[in-house]
Amino acid sequence: MNFKIKNIKIGQPKFWLLVLCLSVLNSCYSFTGSSLKDEKTIQINEFPNNASLVNPTLSQQFSTDVQNRFLQRTTLKGTKENPDILVEGEITDYSITPTTIGSNTVTNQSTGGVVQQSQNKLTITVKVHYENKLHPELSFDRTYSDEAVFNSSLSQSEIESSQVKIATDRIINKIFNDIVANW
Repeated sequence: MNFKIKNIKIGQPKFWLLVLCLSVLNSCYSFTGSSLKDEKTIQINEFPNNASLVNPTLSQQFSTDVQNRFLQRTTLKGTKENPDILVEGEITDYSITPTTIGSNTVTNQSTGGVVQQSQNKLTITVKVHYENKLHPELSFDRTYSDEAVFNSSLSQSEIESSQVKIATDRIINKIFNDIVANW
């Protein structure tokens, strides 16, 4: 059985040398590197919503999403007693503010005029306390913030179901990367 791949036959030693080299290179480098080495357990406390405008589901959903991110993408095990890593904090800002009038225009069918659509911006800010008990020099207190810009015609439930998810996912990515990737 001799198949040709760009003038290399599978039965030739060149082919097997190429496969061996690629295998060795693949085992040398991984995109799933982590700065976590000795740490085995993590405790993630609930993030209370202390913002002046309160989304009633944000605290629980954010806390659950942070827990899921760490438990699903690392080898850390969740615990409530004597964790190697402690992550806690609070939601300090949840605000919806108008931005400028957007460039999107809509023709009003009844008057024939052009109406410019305005946009709003959702901003979420979270304070995070990260404590690494095995490597205290890596511990930190940081504030993370992100926003999502959306059409002002969205209802409150549409904002909470889609735009909040966008902003919180970005914040969780930043937290995760700062703790696990240590970039």
